Amino acid sequence: MKIGYARVSTADQNLDLQLNALKGKGCEIIFQEKISGGAKDRLELQKLLTQLRSSDEVVVWKLDRLGRDLAHLIELVNLFSEKQVSFSSMNDKIDTSTPACKLIFHIFCSLAEFERAQIRERTLAGLAAAKLKGKVRGKPKGLSEEAQKLARVVESLHEDGYAIKEIANKLNISRPTVYKYLKYRGLSSKKF
Repeated sequence: MKIGYARVSTADQNLDLQLNALKGKGCEIIFQEKISGGAKDRLELQKLLTQLRSSDEVVVWKLDRLGRDLAHLIELVNLFSEKQVSFSSMNDKIDTSTPACKLIFHIFCSLAEFERAQIRERTLAGLAAAKLKGKVRGKPKGLSEEAQKLARVVESLHEDGYAIKEIANKLNISRPTVYKYLKYRGLSSKKF
């Protein structure tokens, strides 16, 4: 029996492409889940593994849908082999039903792992270069010029005796934002 496995990483992603491809390949049962590939407890994958019988075939749309990394992929394919189950990946043109294909699979996995390592290395080098140039990742710290002007207005209104709620209503901002601006201007909560 052909058994499909489809996975996307987040709940807002769609499984339709994978499901249609697996149905077109003749999968009678398709296990599907929306969970990160790095998650250790993928319940649908565990269900698939417990239902495997000798001469079944596990089919995925792409290798990265099955394993979280090279070691996990090899572990799964070895488990399939022990259970006399073949494995195929449609996009990667992998089919472990023959010894030659098993060899190709292992070579392919090694190349994929090498590519991921290269990408990671280039990313880290780029981040280090940006840091040397003084560029910092993430959201800029502090307030924008516009927010700084608004903080001065909030401080002025507060000094004129307006209550926090009145300032928030007058400027159409939230009360926590009023507190944040007052704190930014150096006024402690004791003065509020």
